[in-house]
Amino acid sequence: MVPNPFRVKVSAGSQERIILKSSHEIERMRRAGKITAEARALAGSLVRPGVTTQFIDREVNKFIRSQGAVPSFYRYNGFPASVCISVNEEVIHGIPGKRLLKEGDIVSVDVGALIDGYHGDCCATFPCGQISPEAQNLIDVTRQSFFEGIAKAREGNRLFDISAAVQQYVESHGYSIVREYVGHGVGSHLHEPPEVPNYVPDNRKGGNPRLMRGMTIAVEPMVNAGAKEVAVLDNNWTVVTRDGKWAAHYENTILITDGEPEILTVPVI
Repeated sequence: MVPNPFRVKVSAGSQERIILKSSHEIERMRRAGKITAEARALAGSLVRPGVTTQFIDREVNKFIRSQGAVPSFYRYNGFPASVCISVNEEVIHGIPGKRLLKEGDIVSVDVGALIDGYHGDCCATFPCGQISPEAQNLIDVTRQSFFEGIAKAREGNRLFDISAAVQQYVESHGYSIVREYVGHGVGSHLHEPPEVPNYVPDNRKGGNPRLMRGMTIAVEPMVNAGAKEVAVLDNNWTVVTRDGKWAAHYENTILITDGEPEILTVPVI
């Protein structure tokens, strides 16, 4: 398997310095988050049969730039598009192209926007036309697992409190959590410490920091309908399920406060 250069990978115990954001930085992140969430909503509105993934990428790119921002993902470590669009068994990092979406597909759209030196990062999985009840349940469980996780995103808790809540909810519904790819800190860099796994790693040494006010993190469950194992396609980017069963992805950038966490990429649909 060729290493995928886009997503932070789990390396238990390798947490570097976590950057706490000032009030000024948080305001910039709110602005970036708003643009990013609106871009995700736009992408979702474009998911329909007969549309190409390339068209969605182009329209999202135009929107982000119209807001004075730039797409965070464009040319990030060589990624060739502005948006990651992953269909059906594709888990993450799908490259937009001439593929036509068809009735019944599920489409994960991962978006980032950079403005005033700060990033927003979010994702959702959208139905293409009428989808099966099984596919809708996968989308719903994945989305809800994010909210189960951030219920634990309180100052003084530990990072893996979020991870455990996501894992328990997903596995209680008979699905599996991707292990190789994780959430991450977000700020002036798209990927910052800490790593935010969606499960509790066996080796917790040094990798379970206490949550502190001013932390900004992307919590992003990646959930497979079948087994947890994944592979990377020959394009060196797109991650797929090994068993060919479908996957869903949901993500928001959040801020740890002295109370409830704040979603910086507030869902607008």
